[in-house]
Amino acid sequence: MLPSLRQGSTALLHINFGQAIFGLIAFVTLFNVYTIYQQILIKRLRRQLAEKQSHALILRELAMIDSLTGLYNRRFAEQRLASEVARSARKGHPLTIVLLDLNGFKYINDTYGHAAGDSALQAFATALTQAIRSGDLAVRMGGDEFLLILPECNLTQLRLVLERIGGIEIFCQGQKVPVRYSAGWKEYAAGDKPDSMLAAADEALYTSKRAVKSPILPIEVLA
Repeated sequence: MLPSLRQGSTALLHINFGQAIFGLIAFVTLFNVYTIYQQILIKRLRRQLAEKQSHALILRELAMIDSLTGLYNRRFAEQRLASEVARSARKGHPLTIVLLDLNGFKYINDTYGHAAGDSALQAFATALTQAIRSGDLAVRMGGDEFLLILPECNLTQLRLVLERIGGIEIFCQGQKVPVRYSAGWKEYAAGDKPDSMLAAADEALYTSKRAVKSPILPIEVLA
């Protein structure tokens, strides 16, 4: 009787031990599967978050870009100008801003059509971009008005920038049409604010436009 019970107990022990081993293996397998699933889920969430952030950055960038010229718009310019004015106030670095607009822009639109007007704006924007340094900023403020923000730039250096803009022409209906502009600028002085600098540059621009005499010159800028 006892040998039979002992043999039965031994068999039962083997069965329970085998089940325990199987259960442990199954648990480890399930745990590994769960861990892998969690890692995949985390990677997916990180990727989705990165895509959302990237999408948000793209939208933010697009909101500050002028779609016609590819230049930054007024909204971005106001932020950048405030930052540069604050930096000049802290460190005493020179800063010059320039407002520019096209002379005879309405004439180009009325004579050659709005597509020609768009071409004039794009050509002028390209000329501005090529004339400035990498740390400068060219902006389309709206319509045919543009702004240059030129950190570390005094009036002597400004003249070099204006010279680099050069003569600009577009082709309309088989004709060469010069794109002329006027400019007014303001150099930072202690105590200046962004709004006061823009106002002073705008007044200088108005004076420049009134001083334009000859419609033949390819570039009309008041020195």
